Amino acid sequence: MKVILLKDVKNVGKKDQVIEVSDGYASNFLLPKKLAVLFTSKSKEVLETQKELLLTTEKAHTEAAKKTAEKFAKIQVELTLSTGEKGKTFGSISAKQIEKQLADMYGVIVDKRKFLNFTPINQLGTTIVKIELYKGVIGELKVHVRAKE
Repeated sequence: MKVILLKDVKNVGKKDQVIEVSDGYASNFLLPKKLAVLFTSKSKEVLETQKELLLTTEKAHTEAAKKTAEKFAKIQVELTLSTGEKGKTFGSISAKQIEKQLADMYGVIVDKRKFLNFTPINQLGTTIVKIELYKGVIGELKVHVRAKE
């Protein structure tokens, strides 16, 4: 019996995959638990429209992420650190501080968990921080740290 999986089923297949299973397995397990639907011409059309919709939303999210990455190339986040004698810094700049500054100054909302290989910044000067905005779209943000006066 041919079915379309509605969810991932271990050792059977992934969501939206069309598979051939035994009649008993489909009618006693997959269909009652709403893990699959029968493969018909109507269900095939629904599956295709869902895939098209998913592709268009993926494309829209990717375009929005690319625009944000371009915006990152033009901006620079300014933060301050306390310094002592001979330019020694006290404390560090965290991802949360950068996230807050981006939201306050530029209206860009980025989750701090999206920062790639981030280590707290404890030096004065400009540092480039990489942020994964969407699948495969990485933006580079300049963070300038100066001494607190």
